[in-house]
Amino acid sequence: MAQNKLPNLAAVVHGVDDFRVEQIPMPKPLDHEVLLQMDCVGICGSDVHYVSHGGFGDYKLKEPLVLGHEGSGVVVGVGSAVTNLKVGDRVAIEPAIGCGRCRQCKAGRYNLCPDGIYCATTAQGNLCNYYTHAADCCFKLPPNVTMEEGALLEPLAVAVHCCRRAGVRLGNTVLVLGAGPIGLVTLMVAKAMGAARTCVIDLMESKLEVAKTLGADATLAVSGHESEEDIVKRIHLLLGGAPDISIECTGAEACVRLGILSTVAGGVLMLVGIGTIDQRIPITTALVHEIDIRTAFRYANCYPAALALVANGTIDARKLITHHYDLRESVAAFETSRYGLDGAIKVMIHCQPRNKNNPQRKF
Repeated sequence: MAQNKLPNLAAVVHGVDDFRVEQIPMPKPLDHEVLLQMDCVGICGSDVHYVSHGGFGDYKLKEPLVLGHEGSGVVVGVGSAVTNLKVGDRVAIEPAIGCGRCRQCKAGRYNLCPDGIYCATTAQGNLCNYYTHAADCCFKLPPNVTMEEGALLEPLAVAVHCCRRAGVRLGNTVLVLGAGPIGLVTLMVAKAMGAARTCVIDLMESKLEVAKTLGADATLAVSGHESEEDIVKRIHLLLGGAPDISIECTGAEACVRLGILSTVAGGVLMLVGIGTIDQRIPITTALVHEIDIRTAFRYANCYPAALALVANGTIDARKLITHHYDLRESVAAFETSRYGLDGAIKVMIHCQPRNKNNPQRKF
């Protein structure tokens, strides 16, 4: 196994608004793991919630936690049982690891594993210089895929999973509620899967401008002061009717309500965003219109598809990146992401010099 004498710096949250870059011990890979020199890590909303609120949903900060789960890196060491990777391989990291033994894992739904390990929630994250991970959950990047794109496979996998579970197919009309990073990648995947017409709604016009560049057929800026009835009418006008599928990417109660009220009778509402546990929603409206309310939690078996979409040029995920920071600048990077400074959408943190491990583009 390769030996490294460089310090292992990491971005660690200790409590609400207590976020630091500090040195942590150098990890050693187990037999089935690889040691990675991290290249870049994207900031996710869940990472930000650890800093701003001490966690999200059912996940609460209990001890100092290295953040980061949208990552890519270079293999610098391999465990004795690893045969699928070698030193020098560039990889994207799928942060979800199931136990492999429970009912859910055996059914292929390892995202629901009760004993699963997930970076920066039930285990330490990868926003650091060196990190160990199960080799089976590391995906070798083709020569034409950049390290930044490798890190973006994580949110892209979320979109693949939710569009699959929603049943997006050729000819569908799709409403996306929320134009944050997940809403935008969901738009891109829905288009790639054959959605005929899409509409994205958000409070911020600047985010909707990005949605337009990514292929949204229509956008709608809402102020938060209009009646639900008026917003629904505007959505239907923009789409030429009620959407077949609505995908809620914010977790906000108001958006969940709009999803139910907007969707065509017999259609699908897909819940992706994580909000407050208890919400007031018009469930009887969903019942009498036979709207299927489905949920998507992270992803399972989606990384190969996400990688293919990027590698063959179907999706240019790099368009989501608005800001770049060095690992030592992580505190400033999180401020930018947290407050949406300078039109921030996806903030990328580089653990090595940018483009050090990037190949020449082939498309």
